[in-house]
Amino acid sequence: APRRTMSVAQQLYEGVDIGGEGSVGLITYMRTDSQRLSAEAMQAAKTFIVDHYGPEYHTGSYRMYKSRSNAQDAHEAIRPTDVMRTPASLQGQLSSDQYKLYRLIWSRFVASQMSNAVYDSVNVEVESVGHSFRSASSSVKFAGFTAVYEEGRDDEKEVKESPLPNLTEKEQLELKKLEREQKFTQPPARYTEATLIKAMEESGIGRPSTYAPTVSTILDREYVIKEGKYLRPTPLGEVVTELMKQHFSDIVDMQFTARMEDELDSVENGDKQWQKVLEEFYGPFQKSLDDAETALEGERIKVPDEVSEEVCDVCGRKMVVKNGRFGRFLACPGYPECTFTKPLVIEMPGKCPKCGGRLLKRTSKKGYTFYACEYTKPPRENGTLPEGACSFMVWDVPVKDVCPECGQTMFKKAGRGHRKPFCINEKCPNFVPEDKRGFKKKAAAEDKKTAEKTAGRGRKSTKTAAKTAEKEKKSGAKRTAKKKESAE
Repeated sequence: APRRTMSVAQQLYEGVDIGGEGSVGLITYMRTDSQRLSAEAMQAAKTFIVDHYGPEYHTGSYRMYKSRSNAQDAHEAIRPTDVMRTPASLQGQLSSDQYKLYRLIWSRFVASQMSNAVYDSVNVEVESVGHSFRSASSSVKFAGFTAVYEEGRDDEKEVKESPLPNLTEKEQLELKKLEREQKFTQPPARYTEATLIKAMEESGIGRPSTYAPTVSTILDREYVIKEGKYLRPTPLGEVVTELMKQHFSDIVDMQFTARMEDELDSVENGDKQWQKVLEEFYGPFQKSLDDAETALEGERIKVPDEVSEEVCDVCGRKMVVKNGRFGRFLACPGYPECTFTKPLVIEMPGKCPKCGGRLLKRTSKKGYTFYACEYTKPPRENGTLPEGACSFMVWDVPVKDVCPECGQTMFKKAGRGHRKPFCINEKCPNFVPEDKRGFKKKAAAEDKKTAEKTAGRGRKSTKTAAKTAEKEKKSGAKRTAKKKESAE
């Protein structure tokens, strides 16, 4: 998330405790969109590239990048303070997030001063019974800057696709397999926090220092909500946006910020007086404000209810999403006749293996996430389930894939990173026992180290107990001697 990224960047900027050196600032000021680099930084990058990769990986001259006209150019581009501090040399002294962000900044900075990559591109066109089949492939002839960083490939372990085989013109090919696939046009994906910031940057809205607070504000005020990683506007957000467009069309215009930046640049350059700029803005704005107050006086703006697919257990109406003190929840629209409410549920892919019902994401009283059938209900006092209830509950995450053998929904382990889906149907040949569902076994060396630590703690506690017993023995002897002396 932007807020988390900026927090980690602030830590790298303020300083991280490096062994033997104390607190060291690892990157330059990060709230800037400038692409200007100092001559000192470019010379340091050149020295590093020539020493570690070879002279052919540097162009021989500095690469200069032009910042946008409205960029905040008071600070130079975000870069490492010392290019000799490679990510590998700091990996053990940084947290996981700090390391990943520093590696990204360091790699992009070094790559920006390296030579171009050179590729050999191959295009193949196969003719068969009047149809053309095309394929293309490229192989690296000279790595250039991609030896350090490649756009869209931040993961060092990512494997590239294999190139096309060596072919000659007019060569006869054999058809081994034919696959047919039908595709439909999909609507544009909703914004994520990252793509929203990218769109704001392209439209000239906001600055690096305002991106994270802007996204946090619309989430905190529930103008949008997160569904997975995507942002979806709420009815409240749609109503507020419509009101703003209706009464302040010039303010919520996409080009307003860019125009205002140009006006302020004119003031900075001495072409305009700041009083004149404020007068030109505030006059129309004050009129729009007065008109909006008059138009909305006494009017109650109703935010339409967000209707869910959940059905009220009491009266059968479709429930709606409401906001309360503790967040969003589902309520019956028949209030006050019907007062039934229940927590907001998130439907997961797949079906319940026991009864075929929907699988829902739920949270326990202690805050742990689990997944249960929509018909799962607590047992009666005598231990039996209510009529029509299901008992299915699991900690593993349901996925959209189904088992090729039994056709039941497959699951994967919760947590970050890739986890291979598995089948939990004990009657299926593909069934995977719990102890083989993705838990990582500790390495032998790590087990030995842990055992040594435990043994060390045991020895230490034994020594401590012996010392305590000896002290008590001495103090007891002293007390006995004092008693004897006082008696005499």
